Amino acid sequence: MLKKTIKFTDYNGNEREEDFYFDLTEAELTRLNFTTEGGLEALIQRIIATQDMPTLWEYFERIVQMSYGIKSLDGKYFEKTPEATRKFTQCPAYSNLIMELIGSSEAAAAFMQGIVPKAPATAVSAQPGKAPVVGVITPN
Repeated sequence: MLKKTIKFTDYNGNEREEDFYFDLTEAELTRLNFTTEGGLEALIQRIIATQDMPTLWEYFERIVQMSYGIKSLDGKYFEKTPEATRKFTQCPAYSNLIMELIGSSEAAAAFMQGIVPKAPATAVSAQPGKAPVVGVITPN
């Protein structure tokens, strides 16, 4: 889980600094891999090789929105609802975060490392027309 402090100006003109939380579970990471043509690694390599900015933008928006949630005070739950995501995407903090990720490869890498599971996890990868492959994901 990543706790990200973001500075922004609200719609009343007030400067704010708030904590936002982001996390992807092992299942969510696997779903992303399954639903991305060729898998996440291939997508990242394509974006880097072609400098495909529209795809990069869509990818970051998808990851940020999929990983955003509200952590319960007792730490037992991380609530991800369409309503919470909608409210976050309409907050200036969302825009500031997306612009930070697009503008800095270091910030993007730190964000991605912060939201993936910390412990080695069994992962399943699949490519269209091929059987799933089970492996282990280890954080860098």
